[in-house]
Amino acid sequence: MMTQKSIRTAHSTASEARTAVREFREQVGQEAMALVVFFCSSRYDLAEIADEINRQFAGVTVIGCTTAGEIGPSGYRDFSLSGASFAAGDYVAVAGVLSDLQDFEMAAGQAFAQSLIRQMEAGNPGSNERNTFSLLLVDGLSVREEQVAQTLKGALASIPLVGGSAGDDIEFSRTWVFCDGRFHHDAAVLALLSTDIPFSVFKTQHFVSDAERLVVTEADPEARLVREINGLPAAEEYARVIGTSVEGLGAMRFAASPMVVVIDGTDYVRSIQKANPDGSLTFFCAIDEGLVFRVAHGVDLVDNLKQSAQELESRIGPIQAVCAFDCILRNLEILQHGQKDRVEQVFRKYDFFGFSTYGEQFGPVHVNQTLTGVAFGYRGHDG
Repeated sequence: MMTQKSIRTAHSTASEARTAVREFREQVGQEAMALVVFFCSSRYDLAEIADEINRQFAGVTVIGCTTAGEIGPSGYRDFSLSGASFAAGDYVAVAGVLSDLQDFEMAAGQAFAQSLIRQMEAGNPGSNERNTFSLLLVDGLSVREEQVAQTLKGALASIPLVGGSAGDDIEFSRTWVFCDGRFHHDAAVLALLSTDIPFSVFKTQHFVSDAERLVVTEADPEARLVREINGLPAAEEYARVIGTSVEGLGAMRFAASPMVVVIDGTDYVRSIQKANPDGSLTFFCAIDEGLVFRVAHGVDLVDNLKQSAQELESRIGPIQAVCAFDCILRNLEILQHGQKDRVEQVFRKYDFFGFSTYGEQFGPVHVNQTLTGVAFGYRGHDG
C-alpha cells in the first residue's frame, strides 16, 4: 500500500496572472510547506505573479522561473503556470539568488553555495550528501550557465546538482528567475533540499553517437562559436558528415543531428543554434578548441523516456513525482513527429512537473536536447 504523497503538483492554464496563482495555490496547498517551485510563461504580468505568489505563500520558501513552455498535470502547455509543493514534514529546504552573472566570479559563486550549505546544516543537522540534492534555475540568456554550474557543483562537492535555463516563450529577449519574493534578471537561483524520501537525480537523451570523430580546430568559447572543424569551415564540414549541403542546414537538421562530446565516460549533447554567413556555427553551449565531437542520430524519444522511468523505479521504487527540465528542442521535435500524446501519457503516469528550457544542467555540465531532473519515491520504499 502506497504512503501519502509528500509532493503536490499543479497546473493552471488561466490567462490572468492572479487567477493562475490562486488556482495553483488551491492545488498544491499543504498544511506546512518546505518549498514551492513554480514555472510560468513570460507572457504573464510578472509583477502580478510575484505579488500574488507572495500573498498566497507568505512565509514559504518559493523559487521559480519563466519558461519556453510548462509541464504539469495538464501535460505540455504554453501560457500556463505549473509546479509543486514539498511537505515540511518530509523536506527541509534553503534557497538563495546569485546576481550579476555578467560579472560572475568563481570565488563569489563558491561562497554563495557554501553559505547555503551552512544554512542547511544549521536548520537540519542530519543533512548530508546522501540525503541532499540541489536545484539550479539560471537566466537562460546569460551565456553563463557553464561557469555557474561548474563553480556551484565544485562547492557542493558530492551533493547532486540538476537544473534548467529559464526561457521566454522562444522570444530570446529576456528571461527571469524567482527567489526572495521577486523576479531577477541576469541571475541564478540555487535551492538545497534534504529529505529521507528516496530520490534520484537523472539525465536522459535519445541520441546515439556515430563513429566519425570531429575535432574543433578554431573556436570562440565566450561567443559559443565554432569557426573550424577538422581545419575546415565548421558549417561545411558538419554538412558533409550529416550528408547535406551548407544550404540545406537549418533548425530541424540541427535538431536531428546534434553533436555529442564524451565527458568522464558519459555522452553530453551539444546542440547547434545556427549556421552563420561566414561558415561558422553558433552552439547553445560553450565549445573549446581541441574538443572532440561525434555527430549523433536519434532513437525513439518515447521509448527512451519510458526506459528512463523504469530505471528510476528500479533505483527508488514507485515514483510519486518527477521534477523535469526538458529542452525546448525536444518539445519541438515531439510536436513535429506527432508524439505529444505518447509523451504526455508517460508524464501523467509518473506525475511530471517542470518546464521547457533553454538548456539543462547536470552536475557541473551544461547540456542541450536533454531531459534532466529528479525523481521522488515514497517513504519506506526503494528499488
